[in-house]
Amino acid sequence: MKSLSSLQNQLLIAMPSMTDRYFERSVIYMCEHSEEGAMGIVINQPSTMTFRELIHQADQDAVVEDSKSEQIVVCGGPVNQDRGFILHQTQAGWGSSIAVSPDLMVTTSKDILAVLGNDKGPDKSIVALGYAGWEAKQLEQEIQDNSWLVVEADEDILFNMPIHAKWQAAVNKLGVDVWQLTQDVGHA
Repeated sequence: MKSLSSLQNQLLIAMPSMTDRYFERSVIYMCEHSEEGAMGIVINQPSTMTFRELIHQADQDAVVEDSKSEQIVVCGGPVNQDRGFILHQTQAGWGSSIAVSPDLMVTTSKDILAVLGNDKGPDKSIVALGYAGWEAKQLEQEIQDNSWLVVEADEDILFNMPIHAKWQAAVNKLGVDVWQLTQDVGHA
């Protein structure tokens, strides 16, 4: 199993056998992972809210270019679904951001919403409502129970892949036939 420090900036891939309504066929970008717990953003579960609706709810004066207005807002997880989390290419200057890697950061402050819909914001971003969270040792147990596969994060999967293709693309990155894997946990 991967060490604690290695799960940040990784993708969690739901095993095909996962039947949890929320996490079935999900891909989660891991933003934080420590001894206290973990936090990630589901990147492939579309919400019913449009990007334009979300931006205008937050800032009625924000300019949303037509080319960006149809961006999909994702359901980032079952925790704090009324709160926005923006995973984006590194761009400084926002009120509340954390660097997840040298190239990626998560911003939760409203100031970024005014520019996400135009050319002043980061070139690539995922707008999520809510996040996925785990208590201390919970995620490690779920990985040990074969609920999740882990692969290095890939900006192409994050930002360029159509939402419906992200799970299969992440699975393909593993280089194995995921349908041949078993949910059963083996012990040597």
